[in-house]
Amino acid sequence: MLTTLIGLAAAICTTCSFLPQVIKAWRSRSTGDISIGMFVLLTTGNAMWLLYGALIGDLPLVLANVITLALVAAILGLKLRYG
Repeated sequence: MLTTLIGLAAAICTTCSFLPQVIKAWRSRSTGDISIGMFVLLTTGNAMWLLYGALIGDLPLVLANVITLALVAAILGLKLRYG
């Protein structure tokens, strides 16, 4: 139980770290300083972590990567739109 709680806390911290970037890019409509290569790799990696978590049945891994994938995909979409 403690291990799961630690995993969930870590998931919340790392996932929420992308929220300020999404908000800033959305409000400013500016993504010039964001690396498209980094976000393509990050989106791909998050999708793989999500699949891995689902395959092994790891709830913290799945939850973190569902939300993180949505956030990094949003940033990538904003980059492609406003780039």
